[in-house]
Amino acid sequence: MTEDTLLLRDIPLWGDAKPFLDVRSNDVHTLISYRLARALLAEHDGVEEAIVLPAILLHDVGWKKIDPTLLSAAVGPNATRPDLVRDHEVYGVAIANEILHRHRPEGVDIDAVLEIIDHHDTLKEAMSMEDALVKDADKAWRFSPHGVTTISGWFDYETDETLAMLEDFVMPTMLTDAGRIMARAMLASGRAQAQSEYYLKGN
Repeated sequence: MTEDTLLLRDIPLWGDAKPFLDVRSNDVHTLISYRLARALLAEHDGVEEAIVLPAILLHDVGWKKIDPTLLSAAVGPNATRPDLVRDHEVYGVAIANEILHRHRPEGVDIDAVLEIIDHHDTLKEAMSMEDALVKDADKAWRFSPHGVTTISGWFDYETDETLAMLEDFVMPTMLTDAGRIMARAMLASGRAQAQSEYYLKGN
């Protein structure tokens, strides 16, 4: 049987978070980022998974409180409303605080989780290794097939345009060696898939 994506401890958190994640494909984004965070944790001994995994599971719940007609202006190389990124962090802390205190999952440092959520996008450097892995897992999703497809739809980009944007603007922001390797591998895979039709035609 395939290993479950979510740890048993985090399933109740997911149940409460899910209604807040039905915007911007944040539900699938969250599940993929959570699994990427688990992969990064496997490469970093001593990093507290009981901080990293609840934080990545709840990091984007605040987007639910942002006017959906403004979301496209909040992100991307030419964003005109970067203030909304900070707003979603503030809303996210409030929502995550309520969820975490409702369940009080065993072994989870709630204050540490909330501190990461509070600046997971707007603070570019990492406050801790736990914070670094959350940031890298969040950004690594963008290089995944789901991430590339989703981002291409946001900006009406072709796949190669999205991949070029990710390499230029996102790759330099990865914080860990493992995160960079993960992102570069997915970038290479995406480029190979995007160009496969050309080569399969025999050119």
